[in-house]
Amino acid sequence: MTIINILIYSLIMDTTQTSISEPSEPESACCAGEADLASPTLASAQTDALAERLKALADPTRLRMLDLLAQQSAPLCVCEINEHFAQRQPTISHHLRILREAGLIDCEKRGVWAYYWATAVGSEWLSAVKGLR
Repeated sequence: MTIINILIYSLIMDTTQTSISEPSEPESACCAGEADLASPTLASAQTDALAERLKALADPTRLRMLDLLAQQSAPLCVCEINEHFAQRQPTISHHLRILREAGLIDCEKRGVWAYYWATAVGSEWLSAVKGLR
């Protein structure tokens, strides 16, 4: 028998009577509703979008990718982006997809290659993150 079997058996076979005591007086709230609380101002959809962007920027590689793309005057080919990072191409593509889905970068296909650039939102968020130092 394993320890789990023993514990289950002891719980099933426990025949001791436990008394349930009724509360002597009702519990009072910690502050009795004295504070005038404000409601959250962010809607659920807003918080979801903000959280997705924050998650996208929470990875050091993605943050560096956004920084690289925001500095460019023209879109970068994915092969040019790969040169700047130690990860292999599938990992780079994964990070680019996450940034794109968060609306921080965008891309266009030119033949077999994809060209990426930072969106206005991506540049704004990058500036905001850099200001957190």
